[in-house]
Amino acid sequence: MTRQILTALVLICAATVAQAKDIVETATEAGTFNTLLLAARNTGLLETLESPGPWTIFAPTDDAFVQLPVEELRDLLKPQNLEKLEAVIRNHIVAGEVTSRDILGKRLEAVTVDGGTLLIDATKNVTVGGARVVKADVIADNGFIHVIDAVIMPE
Repeated sequence: MTRQILTALVLICAATVAQAKDIVETATEAGTFNTLLLAARNTGLLETLESPGPWTIFAPTDDAFVQLPVEELRDLLKPQNLEKLEAVIRNHIVAGEVTSRDILGKRLEAVTVDGGTLLIDATKNVTVGGARVVKADVIADNGFIHVIDAVIMPE
């Protein structure tokens, strides 16, 4: 009986320690999405990505942001251009779950949180809005992160 109680306590403690992380915590832990997270924080979208969801984010890395023309990146990060920056970040977020299993071998459109569409082409290499998916299906407790190699600008 004592052994069963001890085992139960160990399992409860382990479950508490092994809590899942939301998209923001998962991206922060990865350490390669600092620009994306800063932009999401500055535009108020961090709260969205921390909420229950489910959400799918096609997340450009810091290197992807560096690939933008310098003037365009500077312009996006100016305080007076928060609406423009928000539109860029919202263009990477889809309400609901989009996994590689859902799209493999297909061409389809996903609706972003601001009503735009992203063309997903998984017929050869997987691309989203022209950006290449370099890592798919990073699981968070409120959705999925797909790592992409470019920033997808809204039309």
